Amino acid sequence: MSNVTTSPYTDEQIAVWLRGLLTVAWADGNFDEEEQKLIASITQDRIAPKIDLGPIEPIAPDELAAAWSENPHGAENFLRTAVMVALADGIYTPSEDQLLHQFYEALGREPIPLKALRHTLYEPSATTSKLDGAAVVAKAPKDVLKPVRVWLDGLEMDDPRVARFLCKMIPPQCPFERDVKLFGQKIVHIPPLCKLNPLYEQLVGLRFRALSYLADDRGEDVSKYC
Repeated sequence: MSNVTTSPYTDEQIAVWLRGLLTVAWADGNFDEEEQKLIASITQDRIAPKIDLGPIEPIAPDELAAAWSENPHGAENFLRTAVMVALADGIYTPSEDQLLHQFYEALGREPIPLKALRHTLYEPSATTSKLDGAAVVAKAPKDVLKPVRVWLDGLEMDDPRVARFLCKMIPPQCPFERDVKLFGQKIVHIPPLCKLNPLYEQLVGLRFRALSYLADDRGEDVSKYC
């Protein structure tokens, strides 16, 4: 089956997009330098092999802003995926919150979703674990997070490279503690009980839309993501 849709984004924008998502994935400091290089190389080689991602290092907010200065719609979709990646492990940390605020400011957007997400902010310490963080998110008032859910559901799936990245970052199921692997390599650890996350349905829904887009609109074999 041939591709029937074209991406509304330039290769430069996609390179910046993927680097931005990697920067969010690394924000909480759970990856050492070797793991960061591994994730970056896999992203380059397997997800976007035909474009140059540039330096595989955390992207600066001003570089992000330059790529999206004339595409506010694309900037909004990038921010949606950035929030999704921040929440993929079931917790929302101060480092992720700070980084996302920097991205919002650089893109000239009002960080309304982040204000709601701060109700789930998890402050880790030597005596706490990711399970504690999942419990914090689970206790967040659902009415407070409703605007965030509605906003996240507005994400449009319109580029295969972003869709592939999300299919690998968001696990297909999460009933137990597990490692997420990208082409055989561990990239993130997901704690148990992530279904208690009040935004879990948005994560699962996004993954399903990404799979449907790749299979139905792009004609790709998505069995490797299942």
